[in-house]
Formats: sequence, C-alpha cells, structure tokens
Amino acid sequence: MTRIRKAVIPVAGLGTRLLPLTKALPKEMLPILDKPVLQHTIEELVASGIEDITIVTSSRKALIQQHFAPDEDLDLRLRADGKADLAEVLRDVVSQARITYLYQDGPYGNGTPVLNAARVVGAEPFMVLWADDVFTSAVPRARQLLDAHERAGAPVLGLMAMEPAESRRYGVPVVREDLGSGLLRIGGIVEKPQPEDAPSGYASIGGYVVTPGVVTELERQVQRGRVDPKGEVYLSAAIHEVALREPVFGQVIDGTWWDTGNPLGYLRAQFAAALAHPVYGPELRRMARETPETEGGTETRPVP
Repeated sequence: MTRIRKAVIPVAGLGTRLLPLTKALPKEMLPILDKPVLQHTIEELVASGIEDITIVTSSRKALIQQHFAPDEDLDLRLRADGKADLAEVLRDVVSQARITYLYQDGPYGNGTPVLNAARVVGAEPFMVLWADDVFTSAVPRARQLLDAHERAGAPVLGLMAMEPAESRRYGVPVVREDLGSGLLRIGGIVEKPQPEDAPSGYASIGGYVVTPGVVTELERQVQRGRVDPKGEVYLSAAIHEVALREPVFGQVIDGTWWDTGNPLGYLRAQFAAALAHPVYGPELRRMARETPETEGGTETRPVP
C-alpha cells in the first residue's frame, strides 16, 4: 500500500461562532500558548509523517500565509540581537513541510475545499484535518488515523465515545463490526440524531483519510445537485454514500479533543495547555485555588 504523504487543511470558513474576535483575525490563528491553532495542526501532521500540506483558504486570511512565510529581515535581526535560538524556532515554522495554498472555489460546505484540493493532490489517498481541532495524545491523532488506513485500506474517519445526549451535535456512525484496537467498520453516518435514534455511542470528530472514491462521490453530489437545503456540500454526506456500498472505517481516537472553534472550547484548550506547561502551570494552579477573582492581578488605584 502506498504511504500517505499529503494532507489538506480547509481554513476558508468565516469563524462566526467566535465573532467579533474573528472579524479580522482568522480563527485558525488564535493562539494556544505561543503557537496559533493552525501551527499545532501542521506540527501534528509533520510528526505523523506527512510531507505535503495543501491549505484551502480565502482572500480574507492572508495572515495565515504571512505566518508561514520566510522572513529574512526578522531572522537577521534576531541573530544580530543574540536570539539565534528564537530565530531557529521561527525557521522551523517555515521549513516543517511543503505548504501549498489554494483559494476555495465552489459551493459552501466542508466538501468543497476537499474537491478543490483533490485537483492538486491527485488520485491518491490523503488526510483532511480541520484547523480548529486540537488533540493531546501520546500518539498524534493523525498518526492513529494513518495507522488505521494502513490496516483497513479504505476511508477512515476519526471517532470518539459520546454521552447519548450529545448525539444532537454530531454525525453518528452506524457500526457494523468492531475489529479491535478502536477500529470499527462503518455502514453509514446519521447526522445529529435524537438520542433515542442514535445508531451507536460514537461521534464523528475532526480527521479523515479520504480516498479517490470519496472524491468521486463528492463530485457526483455536486453534479447531481445533491446538496443540503442551504446549497452546501459536505464530506460526511459523501462518506455516508460510500459506506452504503463499500468498506469505510472509523478509528476511535485515543486522546483528548479540544474544539477551539467556539468560545468555551477555545478557553478550555488554552487553559489545559497552560496548566500542562512546566512554567505557567504551577502559577495558574495557585491562582485557581485563590478565592478573590482578582487574585494574582496587579491592583490599581486612582491617584488621591
């Protein structure tokens, strides 16, 4: 089986759940400690063996390209100021992987950037990750999905166990067979069912291994006008159709998922990362134990 070397990250969304913060600042560039969310995603892919990354973007998000572009003037200034270690950190940001940018073209929905990128990726399987997902795990989430694909030789989607009441928020897979080690044969996806109608106790979360057959199904859906009432085309709908007639698998991800695309999820991800930091963590834990809400801040008083 050919090793998967390429990945696609769609970033053209408007980020409306985080307005007004994301009116000018792309949600993918919100920081988790000292790195934007998107950089965490790219580092996860690189650590998992991905070499080529296609970012499907929009004209509103030039800041993303600026962040990952070389800046020789800044590099020279940092080295001249004796900050070569910081210059190397920034150089690593630029050199981690080969990054290609495409502008999204076509109907709304997360299936469109996949179709856009498929023309560049070619007729081979590739990964799709969303840039507002952050996972903490011993083995990167992307590596777990790649391992599942190597085992199954078919499309794979990331899954997590969920409470029944959460089914209204997710696509819920129909599980046909449990193959062990978290790998499940999937017979379809039911979008946001009521708890009593959920076909399993798993939710589809960020991360896919997409095969040429899934891309072909996306193309069919667009050609036949099989989009949702808002005119949007979705990757999960294409995977559902493929699963009705050929093998599709889900991999239950071993780790913790942070959805940074909404305010509470972003705060949780930021707080968890800070608590895990060897320097910041102890101080934040001390602050959290204090009673007054202003404890740890610097009190200011008007001049008499």
